[in-house]
Amino acid sequence: MKKLPVIVSFLLLFISCKKEVPVVFNSYDETQEIVEQQNHDIKRMQFKLIQSNYLDLNEVFKPFEEDLAYFSEKDYYNLAPYIIEQDIPSIQESVARGILSYEKIVLFYLYRIRKFESNNQLALHSIISLNPTVIEEARKKDKNRPYDTSYSLYGLPILLKDNINTKGMPTTAGAFALKENKNTDDAFIVQKLKESGALILGKANLSEWAYYFCSGCPVGYSAIGGQTLNPYGRKIFETGGSSSGSGVSVAANYAVAAVGTETSGSILSPSSKNSVVGLKPTVGLLSRTGIIPISSTLDTPGPMTKNVIDNAIFLAAMEGEDINDNVTKGNDKKINYIENLIKATLKGKRFGVIKELLADSIYLNTVNVIKRAGGVMIEIDPPQVPLNGFLTLLNIDMKNDLPLYLTKYTDKKITYASVQDIIDLNLQDTLKRAPYGQQLFEGIVADTTSNKSFEHIKQQLHKQGVAYFQTPMKKHNLDVILSINNYHAGYAAVAKYPCLTIPMGYQKSGEPISLTLIAPSFQEQKLLELGYAFEQLNKVRKLPKNYQ
Repeated sequence: MKKLPVIVSFLLLFISCKKEVPVVFNSYDETQEIVEQQNHDIKRMQFKLIQSNYLDLNEVFKPFEEDLAYFSEKDYYNLAPYIIEQDIPSIQESVARGILSYEKIVLFYLYRIRKFESNNQLALHSIISLNPTVIEEARKKDKNRPYDTSYSLYGLPILLKDNINTKGMPTTAGAFALKENKNTDDAFIVQKLKESGALILGKANLSEWAYYFCSGCPVGYSAIGGQTLNPYGRKIFETGGSSSGSGVSVAANYAVAAVGTETSGSILSPSSKNSVVGLKPTVGLLSRTGIIPISSTLDTPGPMTKNVIDNAIFLAAMEGEDINDNVTKGNDKKINYIENLIKATLKGKRFGVIKELLADSIYLNTVNVIKRAGGVMIEIDPPQVPLNGFLTLLNIDMKNDLPLYLTKYTDKKITYASVQDIIDLNLQDTLKRAPYGQQLFEGIVADTTSNKSFEHIKQQLHKQGVAYFQTPMKKHNLDVILSINNYHAGYAAVAKYPCLTIPMGYQKSGEPISLTLIAPSFQEQKLLELGYAFEQLNKVRKLPKNYQ
């Protein structure tokens, strides 16, 4: 392997001995900014506030002050070419060559987050908390690095959506009620990530309570984290939700990758809106234990990354049978998602093209790209299938599932045991705790659907979701159906079908748009292989202009 000249290597490894001036996070008067935002064409982009009333990033960064004091702008720019937009194998190769270390990678991301989040004209509000011991953990990873980490998360810093329990860090769902939820065990998928050697860098902001709290409110807003903003159009484009901070942080290169969660569209939407690769797995592939729920019927975590190969690596690291989650019981197979990626081809694969989407010029161009690569394109009109009872499903599941989490998986300081308890708490100071209202929580309390009706609704929704996809898939022997963004997320949710969304371009406005591949249950490997093959032909993802 070719070695860098000694002098270049020295410069890249050099960490400044000069102590840097401390960076301070200052709040500002956003009154005029909010007034101007009321002119936005999209009603839910007419923000009431942007900054958090509760989060102080000066406190969040306090554990890193000394280490960052000796990490300079020069160090940052020396390391940037080896980290920014690089995939996991490339970063690991730079570690193996001595260009990077895991400690320097962590310092780089901490510096980058601070650099942009301390600038009130550029701040994205995508970070809620950081792991106070992550630098020390990175040093230990450097000392114990295995010989081959090429396709591994070992030593690499990732972010978690802040509804995923993490030992030593708060897990808030963005809600005031869980502000003190600081002492929990790791969620099962966090245990698996740590077993793989991953470093938990911190927690990403989200739509509060995973966007099942207020009605018609801005996506990406939470009381704890404030208003997440889209780096491709700050205050112009929506971030998507509810895994808003995860999507924004990956897009802005605040971490190697992030974990999101989805009930219906909450990975697909922010991934597509932020030009990143997002996988919503089959319900049952990944554990949900220790994750704040909406629906035990539909919820799943999933990886959000800058490219498909990282997504495959990340997914494999989270897999495993969890005896405490009924949907993963018996699911102990470990799949090597990487093995066939490089050889993947579109040739001869059969793609369902939704006719009404061909009116979108970027989708049409993408269909032609796949066709030129040998894909067989079949135009389809999916059946008109209603999803009656969808909100009832979410209401009753959350009415039952959230109290279980609150009593079993939270810090002992948390005394709220029901949705009603949280509503009552928020009513004590609605301007700070629930400025957009809590209509969906109130709807949960008001829903009196019987257990018998609830079970019937669940069964019917699942049948309808499967029929929506299987009718054309069986008729035309399709491998996957091609959608846009999260357009068909509801059907995929109730069918429990996996979806992979991949950047396919940018609209004239500059807003990202993505291709979403949908396949039957437990066909993640097929999705990743076809996604990888498509990505090689259509490498359109680009860094947001102001976050180079």
